[in-house]
Amino acid sequence: MRRSPAVGFGVFGVALALLLVRFLVPRPVSLSDNGDGFRVLCGAGITWASKPLPHTQLLYAATPEGCSPTYQLSQSWLARLAVWLGDAFGLHSALSLVVLGVLGCVVAASAVALVVVGLPYGFRVRALVGAGLLLVVADSAFFGYFSSILGESTAFLGLLLCVGGVLLIARPGSWCYAGLAVTAAGGLLAVNAKVQTLMILPLLIVAVLLVRPGVRSRWLPGLCLLVVLAGGTWWAQTSVAPAPAPDGTISARPGDDSREINVVNTVFLNIVDGQHDSAADLASLGLPASFAQYAGNGWWHPHPVTLDPAYAQYRAQLSRRNVATWFATHPARTLAILHRAAGDLLTARPDYLASFDSTSGQPPGAQEYRVPVWSSLTRLLAPLGLFALIPVWSFIGWRSWRHRRAALGVALALLLTTALGQFVLAALGDGIENVKHQVIALFCTLVAVVLGCCPRPKRGAAKTPRSARRAEPADAPPTATSAGS
Repeated sequence: MRRSPAVGFGVFGVALALLLVRFLVPRPVSLSDNGDGFRVLCGAGITWASKPLPHTQLLYAATPEGCSPTYQLSQSWLARLAVWLGDAFGLHSALSLVVLGVLGCVVAASAVALVVVGLPYGFRVRALVGAGLLLVVADSAFFGYFSSILGESTAFLGLLLCVGGVLLIARPGSWCYAGLAVTAAGGLLAVNAKVQTLMILPLLIVAVLLVRPGVRSRWLPGLCLLVVLAGGTWWAQTSVAPAPAPDGTISARPGDDSREINVVNTVFLNIVDGQHDSAADLASLGLPASFAQYAGNGWWHPHPVTLDPAYAQYRAQLSRRNVATWFATHPARTLAILHRAAGDLLTARPDYLASFDSTSGQPPGAQEYRVPVWSSLTRLLAPLGLFALIPVWSFIGWRSWRHRRAALGVALALLLTTALGQFVLAALGDGIENVKHQVIALFCTLVAVVLGCCPRPKRGAAKTPRSARRAEPADAPPTATSAGS
């Protein structure tokens, strides 16, 4: 542990250098707007009318009227910091995605270094884990989000910081308090990345309660951290203006502005999809048989169900509870939807998000493949769907159980449950952009695979208590316990 600061700074320096080269050479890469980028920009004070674009845009100028966000995304926090840093370099209140990308590289390198420092292993295992994590972070399926106006970036960064924080909480002395601070920062980033990621909060709370702190107080540090996580999330979600739902009503609950949109997409893209018995499915949902003409038509389709004269009469049937009941009573169809979603998860990368700006000379929609290691492997497995994904998750669960008495087991359990939760939410709760909405679950899965390959510490490798180490004379020969550790 005395050499851990040097190890941490060394890993951070190497990781940051590699990530910056990967980002900037031969030219910066990002991800194009899919139509939702206005939310991150609004959180940074920039009014923008988003639409899907064939190229990325690397500079967004601030608007005189500003913008009041109605949707909380923690990527907006980094975007505001990038605007402030841009002002320091003379960009005059403009958001540069190059500055945002460099900031993302700094946070990612810090997170990798913290995970490496928190692992209770020797140099070889730490080096292999650090290399594996860097290949995940730098993979073309994830890296472009760091310099984009999309919300997934802070989910990746926050979860990786949480893993490093959980590992550090179990270390002795000041490392424990550093782990608490890192977990708080990472948790707030990850939980508030999107409405979809709010489900991470209870999982993170359980993880914090399960890990044994490296200080004398057993519960107080964890309880303080829980207050920070819960209070910070409440503040973040209530600090934005209430968003109007499609029917014009105003609600302060997160996600109410998209609830009806998601339900319509789920019903008419996943359930009433035109490939099964639409009349029976509509009857199960309490919807009229005439709605079969909208099978396969989502909310933004030119001919959606919302334009039907009878839509207002049956609108109450399009509820999350009704959809959840249908999934519970149709297990075979639900399993088929999950199997397709598993293929989307392993596909890793949507084909409509471009990587280059219009001055790059690349054709519209072109994507970069500088580091495709993990995503190429998962794409090969994508046709297998659940037949490939379930064994991977089973391996992670088994490794978590093997490390159940250590902080690493808690971290693996956190990643696995987060991946499962994100997978189910995206598979059964959205209906559109299925590959993109599964990317957080894939990131958790790959990070857990890397950490799950760590060997189980030997039983005789217990650490000497801190009090016993302080009591030993400086010139005393090592005891059997200290030698074993």
